Amino acid sequence: MSEIPNTFYYTTDHEWIKLEEDGDVTIGITDHAQEALGELVFVELPAIGDSFLANDACAVVESVKAASDIYCPIAGEVVSINEALQDTPELINQNAYYDGWVFKLKPQNSIDLEELMNADSYKQLLSELED
Repeated sequence: MSEIPNTFYYTTDHEWIKLEEDGDVTIGITDHAQEALGELVFVELPAIGDSFLANDACAVVESVKAASDIYCPIAGEVVSINEALQDTPELINQNAYYDGWVFKLKPQNSIDLEELMNADSYKQLLSELED
């Protein structure tokens, strides 16, 4: 089974969300998502200052198999991007949860983490997908 950090939150679209101490959130795609996509060859990052609503397409990852949108799990403004992915998109394949983060967002409102899945709920989703 894919790696699933217990301190992160997850979406049904296989994005992960890490709440930072300053209230911002770091967002990326899950280990399961990168495994399904295969070797990543390109990442289209959002621009710093871009604003998104929850569930808006906000970035794209492209693999040798397909291109896939990354959806913004919550509304907010992009405050940082992982520029290393422009030259080394395979960082997501190597370490989806740490070196392979995609962008950081300043939430528009207080974050309702109850709307997101915790690690146990995400593990359950993955087990249902495997059945």
